[in-house]
Amino acid sequence: MADAALRLTTLAEELLGAPLPVRIRAWDGSEAGPPGAPTLVVRHRRALRRLLWRPGELGLARAWVAGEVDVDGDLYEALDLLAGIFWERGGERRSAVRAVRAARDPRLRAAALGLLKLGGPLPPPAPPAEEVRRRTGPLHTKRRDKEAISHHYDVGNDFYELVLGPSMVYSCAYWDEAGTLEEAQRDKLDLVCRKLGLKEGDRLLDVGCGWGSMAVHAAREYGARVTGVTLSREQAVYARKRIADEGLTDRIEIRVQDYRDVRDGPYDAISSIGMAEHVGRVRYREYADQLFSLLVPGGRLLNHQIARRPERNESAYRVDEFIDRYVFPDGELAPLGRTVATLEDAGFEVRDVHAIREHYGRTLRAWVANLEKAWPEAARSTSAGRARVWRLYMAASAVSFERNRIGVNQILAVRSPGSGGSGVPLRSRDWR
Repeated sequence: MADAALRLTTLAEELLGAPLPVRIRAWDGSEAGPPGAPTLVVRHRRALRRLLWRPGELGLARAWVAGEVDVDGDLYEALDLLAGIFWERGGERRSAVRAVRAARDPRLRAAALGLLKLGGPLPPPAPPAEEVRRRTGPLHTKRRDKEAISHHYDVGNDFYELVLGPSMVYSCAYWDEAGTLEEAQRDKLDLVCRKLGLKEGDRLLDVGCGWGSMAVHAAREYGARVTGVTLSREQAVYARKRIADEGLTDRIEIRVQDYRDVRDGPYDAISSIGMAEHVGRVRYREYADQLFSLLVPGGRLLNHQIARRPERNESAYRVDEFIDRYVFPDGELAPLGRTVATLEDAGFEVRDVHAIREHYGRTLRAWVANLEKAWPEAARSTSAGRARVWRLYMAASAVSFERNRIGVNQILAVRSPGSGGSGVPLRSRDWR
């Protein structure tokens, strides 16, 4: 077979009802598609079996993680071109291939059959080892949340050092005046501290403390006394060593603890940076109530969280299968309005919402560049499949932020004392 690419392109365009926006290079060395476009490299016909068995994002993701599919050329451009197929068309979320699966048009059925013949006999191979197997039981129990966090974060601190760089901050940086990723992450941490109004001796609870970056910055630069909680043992080990190396063990305590089990309030301030995405809709009011109860009157919460766009029919919202199976098991994104409303229902006074969507696209591109630069070492430190997961997830996320499919916001909320002022400066955007 020396024309697999042409046959594959023809069949794909028949299914899509539109020209394929990328070039195809097949396992037999043949190529077809628009000249000069990024090239989707199909290294093995097994990839087609995966797509036919699970049409849409999950089938393609399995082929990518297994190394059966790759992109030659600009990965971001390829993802942007493919976004209309796998993300949105006509304002409704759909997969073109999944839509065809149930089509009655004989021409489309014939195209699907052609792909089946080209790909070889079903069923496909087993999913890659990096995929989370199907979970059972209620969402967001403490046990299930701990397992989900371990899947994402306990993949090796060496790997995260290569991707995140010296800052070891795994959330959106703030590119106000910064020229490097490290400067932008430092500026983000400082922005959070200023919004919280931290001063010498304040008690800060850092929920989802990661590798200790926020805790170190708040203690070293502002004199805060910090308690950081995480469900990742690898993060806790790393953070404790880092704190000891900084000589800050008298100011910072790191615990492997669920935020629902924190009982030693009140705190003057709480930072939650990139953690609330793990909480889930069924637990979000509990999360808001818990943080409210842990603050002193007048205490501030800085909630830094990714948000999705609202759906016309919220009951139709579905978690992205690739993200759920390979990246953030049980993670859920909520619209900004729902998050603000839930915080207010819990008793918080929301004082500021700061949208920094464009900053996350730039941050993710910096992480992808770090990963690609250190690719052999990164793959050795975890697995080649997991490195491919992170490359696809971060690049696709960058495109999502840049296309305004998702955003990220810093919400400053106060446990108001009941009367009088909130303590937040009138010219709050100065954050002095």
